[in-house]
Amino acid sequence: MAADVPIFAFYVRNIIDLVILFLALVVLGVSFVHCLTQRADGFPAIGTLPKGGWLAILGLCMVFCLLLSRQTIFQMIGIAAAMVYLLDVRVGLRDLSDGKGFW
Repeated sequence: MAADVPIFAFYVRNIIDLVILFLALVVLGVSFVHCLTQRADGFPAIGTLPKGGWLAILGLCMVFCLLLSRQTIFQMIGIAAAMVYLLDVRVGLRDLSDGKGFW
């Protein structure tokens, strides 16, 4: 019975890693697509990085999450970058355009 505990622990850790990877890729994908569909002149108007900067950050985080799928620290960094974009930049862009639009 005690010999099965390490096997179960690794199984649970693998499931948790896959859930975090899936969450990171979904959040990064949504934020990357949103950034692609926005006008470039809106980013300096709200006082943030330019559109190319956000695309580079989000794209690199997505690539690191895919290539280094076992390293959850890169996934957490990617989730943090995407959440900063979604919770700060997306809201600023939406307020800039009077809240109209699909997002």
